[in-house]
Amino acid sequence: MMDTISLGPFVLPAALLLIIGAMAASLAAGWWAGKSRGIDVEPSLWKILVASLVGARAAFVFLYSDLYAKSPWSVLDIRDGGFVVSAGLLALIVSSAYFIHRQRAAWIPLLNAVVTGTAFWGMGLAALTLAKAAVQELPRIELARLGGGTVPINSFIGKPLVINMWATWCPPCRREMPVLRDAQGHYKDIVFIFANQGEAGDTVTRYLQSERLSLDNVLLDATMSVGRETGSLALPTTLFFNEKGVLVGRRVGELSAASLSDRLRSLRSDSPR
Repeated sequence: MMDTISLGPFVLPAALLLIIGAMAASLAAGWWAGKSRGIDVEPSLWKILVASLVGARAAFVFLYSDLYAKSPWSVLDIRDGGFVVSAGLLALIVSSAYFIHRQRAAWIPLLNAVVTGTAFWGMGLAALTLAKAAVQELPRIELARLGGGTVPINSFIGKPLVINMWATWCPPCRREMPVLRDAQGHYKDIVFIFANQGEAGDTVTRYLQSERLSLDNVLLDATMSVGRETGSLALPTTLFFNEKGVLVGRRVGELSAASLSDRLRSLRSDSPR
């Protein structure tokens, strides 16, 4: 499943690179169409991009306003991945129409740029969707328990399952841990596994005690086999499996209470009762 792309030591979300690529294509198309007319549409294109992102973010915040109300500043923390694509597209259309109407002389370069960028994004999204189409099931591996012994993770099949891959040295992993803890306590119909990647049990235990985190199903993945089997290279990564053990979602990066709630709602809809 191609949710990330590795660039040397860096692992970046494919969706972010897709937006960057679409913007680059849009700028190039706008420059090409505008150079013969002596028209520079770059400032307008950046404003359209900002309007689209703000629209997508605002719609998501509205949907989960009760959760964001508890921490208003988190509205600005877009690292949680909380966006509504359809709202972003609507904002794109409206803002594009506005700038085309205001800049009549620049309507051809602007329209060319917007259509090119949108087409690039759409084709890239289709390619990512096709790459995700292959069914990926819960790996048949065993992980160690903190208290000793091992457990096959496919023994949890039967309920919707969330596997959070984390490490004590990973700042975003640490920041999202209370959110996942609260979710584990609230969503009794969903199983949560906290698969620590590559650390010793003593290290994990000391961290949990120092942070006063009480979690069920904290498992040790000493060889980072979950990441290898699922193609998840970055931390934190959270995997969402339906009750049949089929991977139905993946979040690379930090989760907020709102973005986790959104993912869990989708997980429940993918797990028929």
